[in-house]
Order: sequence, then C-alpha cells, then structure tokens
Amino acid sequence: MDALALLNLQIAWGADEALLEAPLDRFVAPASQPAALGRVASPETALAPGPSPMPASPAPTPGSGGARPPAETPRGSPAERALALALQAQDLPALRAAIDAFDGCALRQTASHTVFAEGDAAAGVLLIGDPPGAEEDRSGRPFAGAEGALLDRMLGSIGLRREALLLTPLIPWRPPGGRPPSAAELAICLPFLHRLIALADPQRVLIFGTLPARALHPGRRRGVGWVDLAGSWGTRPSLVLPGMSALSKTPALRKDAWLGLRLLRRALDGAEPN
Repeated sequence: MDALALLNLQIAWGADEALLEAPLDRFVAPASQPAALGRVASPETALAPGPSPMPASPAPTPGSGGARPPAETPRGSPAERALALALQAQDLPALRAAIDAFDGCALRQTASHTVFAEGDAAAGVLLIGDPPGAEEDRSGRPFAGAEGALLDRMLGSIGLRREALLLTPLIPWRPPGGRPPSAAELAICLPFLHRLIALADPQRVLIFGTLPARALHPGRRRGVGWVDLAGSWGTRPSLVLPGMSALSKTPALRKDAWLGLRLLRRALDGAEPN
C-alpha cells in the first residue's frame, strides 16, 4: 500500500490529527519553531489530518448586509472557544459566520459542507435531526435525500411544509464514514446548537433521533409526549421522535412519529401542548 492510499484509509477510519517528530511547545510563538512545524511523521506512523479546511465565508463588504465573523478569536479549549464564539453571535447569520470561521473541530476537515439551519427562523417550530449523513454532507442542507423526502411527506400529512419551519442537524459536520460523533466532538459542537435555539426562540421543538435526544434530554424515558427542553433559552415544549434513518428502515416506528405529529398539529391549532 503506497503512502497516499494509506493516508486515505486513515481518513476513512476517522483519523483527525497529525503527529510531529518532535514535541511542540504551544506556549512559544510558532515562528520560533519552524523546523518542528515543518516535519510530519512518516506515512507509516502518521495520522492523516484530512483535506484542507473548507474556506470560511468571505468577509462582506460594508453595506452588503452579510454577517462578519467575530473580530476577536477567543482562547481556551476548543469547547470553550466554541461557546465564546456562539455567545458573541447576535443573530442566525452571525452564528453561521462564527461556525464557518471556527477551526477547533476536526470534523470540519473531513466534511464536504457545513450543514446549517434552513427554513423560516420566525416559524416558531424547530426540527433537530441526527448529525449530517452523506446526502446532507453533499448538499449542505439538513434533512436531505430520501430521508428528507420522507420528512416532507410526514409534514404534508399534517398540513405543514419544511419551508415554513426551521430545520437543523445536531452538529454542523458529518463524522467520517457516518460514525457517531465522539463525546469530545459533541462538547465542541453543542454550544452552536444551544445558541441557535436561543436565537431562533422556537415555541415548539421536535427532536428526531436517539443521539439528539440523549444530547438534549439526558436521562429522558421513552414515550411520545411533550416534555420541557431546558437551557439558556428557558424552557420550550419538545417532542422526541424516532430518527429519519430509523423511520426509513423500520416502518413500525412510524406509529410513534405519527402520534408526535398529531400532537404538534393540535398544539399549533391552539390545543394545550400536554
């Protein structure tokens, strides 16, 4: 196996960090250590860093109306930096710009696109799905592909369209090979989702999938019904439904999804959420 094939294999396995031949003192200015930065271990022992990061969104020209990334880069661990950047965002375009500029998560290196929220930010209903899959990664859109088409049909059955809702994945980037994100990756990415919830200020939240449910409702028991989603945004009524992948593969689960959608329809029609 040649060096390039080996590196590609390591990327597919989820390798996200390169090793240097010598220790690097990160408390010393990088300019004083050019030799260490320039030497990477041989292909036989190195962990491939993956493709170059996706370019951040270009800074808008004055008066263009676009959102600029934060002027100052926060310090600390990747999770602390993500939290600081998220809190600086005062609206959803600014949050998108902060995510585009953030380089503290290795998932960004291997993803094709950042998958951000899509739809009507003022809709009052937020749908949160599993981490991006292959279709979401290719298109840069949440709930894409065949699973997205199934969601569209489900929403249509209660008279809703995705364009009239706000949709987002649990995290902005697809893990290599579609593996579940690690606890460390979740800790880095969740501040962006928490800030999105606070900024969008939805009146109802639908959570699709076991992983998002565990991340947002740790310890919650199974069952379809409104439960409070608590955080920096206060509390919001939320429903936990099967993930779109599970619904596509296991039609028997669609009964729970249908019960949840009926509860949502009743709530939107003015019935009590509980």
